[in-house]
Amino acid sequence: MSTQSTPGIDDAGTTDHPSRSDGFVRGISGVIGGPLGDHATALDRPAGGERRFWTAVRIVLALACLTLALHWVQKSPCQDGAWQNNVQYTRFCYTDVLALYYAEGLNEGKVPYRDHPVEYPVLTGYFMGALGLPVHALGDGDPSINQAQWFYNLNALVLGALAVATVAVILALRRRRPWDAALFALAPALLLTATVNWDLLAIGLAAFGLLAWARKRPALAGVLLGLAGAAKLWPLFILGPILVLALRAARIRAALIAVGSAVAALVLVNLPPALAYRENWDRFFELNSTRPIDWGTLWYIGRYLDGKVGGDPTRLGPFEWLNVNIPTLNTLSYALFGLACLGVAVLALRAPRRPRLAQLAFLVVAAFLIFSKVWSQQFVLWLLPLVVLARPKWGAILAWQLAEVCYFVAFYGELLGAATSRPVFPEGVFVLAATLRLTTVVVLCVLIVREILHPERDAVRATYPDDPDGGVLDGAPDSPWLDRWRRPANKPAPEPATT
Repeated sequence: MSTQSTPGIDDAGTTDHPSRSDGFVRGISGVIGGPLGDHATALDRPAGGERRFWTAVRIVLALACLTLALHWVQKSPCQDGAWQNNVQYTRFCYTDVLALYYAEGLNEGKVPYRDHPVEYPVLTGYFMGALGLPVHALGDGDPSINQAQWFYNLNALVLGALAVATVAVILALRRRRPWDAALFALAPALLLTATVNWDLLAIGLAAFGLLAWARKRPALAGVLLGLAGAAKLWPLFILGPILVLALRAARIRAALIAVGSAVAALVLVNLPPALAYRENWDRFFELNSTRPIDWGTLWYIGRYLDGKVGGDPTRLGPFEWLNVNIPTLNTLSYALFGLACLGVAVLALRAPRRPRLAQLAFLVVAAFLIFSKVWSQQFVLWLLPLVVLARPKWGAILAWQLAEVCYFVAFYGELLGAATSRPVFPEGVFVLAATLRLTTVVVLCVLIVREILHPERDAVRATYPDDPDGGVLDGAPDSPWLDRWRRPANKPAPEPATT
């Protein structure tokens, strides 16, 4: 009996090569001689079977380290904290890590939440204090130390380690597709925004949470996702897809364990400052409930269009009105996100084959960003590991990354213009860059939805039989109730087979 192999996969367990399996990479590989040949052996062994030192895994990890080193160099003009002549904008090196060392009182030895309100969830505040307070104590004893620079470099070291750990998790989840992790390791977004804020803390914890779920350890997965949610809220959204997929596969017990563990971890981390320093702890929620429309969001684009299409300058356009009426803006933003989540849930239950966890996780987090009133430059990092796991196709991801680079440049032009009161670009240029970023994220969502509806297009399922991130869901059959629910009311159930 003959078998037909999938392009890019020679046999079960053999490493996937993008130059064979990915149309975009196969096309551009012609510049350097074409796809990997049929008789190549050095990089064409079963996963884990390589004998040379420079295996695919080590190459990808080295590329991640190189990207992070280049990021450190790119931020170096700002590391001394002496930001003169708007160097933080002209050199594209602004980072909250340095700015908030002073703004959060860490340079004075203030303990987060106890002595100063913090605008971030508690685990990020703890992280800031754990690194900042020792630096302050050291600087107090030795005035020659530049505390801000030491604080930044210590953060860069830890956050960089978390980024490399995230790459290692992607490699562990994709043993047959190690080159997928290069999409994260080489991402321009990682190069430009890795230490703009502390987002890599949540990303690293969430990545380990996904790995624990894939290894069928739902309690540990919940704890890690709960801790990630205590650093930035978005990892908690991954619990929704876990619940929906578990419902479809009748594996609800494991999902409930994960959710319960996440809630317990989240509460335990938040409880001490919430009880002892309620007002300071509440700063994060207060800030997010009162913030107006921020730069680069869907709502910001709408405000710009208000000014272009409104006929009466004395009347507020709909988006400008929302910017003034912030409670209504909050309600509308949450409602749209809720509807998007409902749509993802229906898609997960109605799809011809159970979607993969990473596909739904990307759609939910992307929907949150699309409808959010805040979309900071570093939020691109939230989507990066999820899109690598959900749809590891180079062409669309590189197009999205190009849009993010354009937005990055336009954003710093906007910052410099605001600081000097002299616009660097016309406002329309920044709005165009924001629109391009928004559009590419929407396109990625559409492509992932298409692959959910047509699973034969899914590159990961061309390599794995089901869902390598699914844990207890991987290979599980659908629950019998699903067929009854999806069957039209006027269509009779199929007759049982007879012998």
